[in-house]
Amino acid sequence: MTANFFAKLGFIESWRDAGWMILKRGGMTLEFFPYPDLDPASSSFGCCFRLDGVAAFFETVIAAGIPETSVGWPRAHRPRREAWGGKVGALIDPDGSLIRLVQAPDYQAPD
Repeated sequence: MTANFFAKLGFIESWRDAGWMILKRGGMTLEFFPYPDLDPASSSFGCCFRLDGVAAFFETVIAAGIPETSVGWPRAHRPRREAWGGKVGALIDPDGSLIRLVQAPDYQAPD
C-alpha cells in the first residue's frame, strides 16, 4: 500500500525486504520501517519534504487523486505563505504519516 501510494507521486522502490523499504524520487529518499504498535491517530510523527517548487509538487499530489480535505487519510493541504516567508502545505499518507511540504523563501518558483 505505501509503495503504491508514493509511486503515484513519482517515487520508485529501490530496496525492499521484510523490515525495510527505500523509495526514491529525484534527490529525495524515503525509508520505511514497520512499526506495528504505532497508532497514527495519536502519533505526533511527521517529516518534511523541502522542495524548490512546492506548488508544482502539490499539483502532482492532486493529480494522483489525493483529496484536498481536512479529515481522514490520505489527504492533502494546499501550500500557503507563512509569516516567516516560506510556503507550507501538508500530505497525510495512507498510514497517517504527516509530511509537511516546505518551500523556503529564498527560492521563488513560478506559481
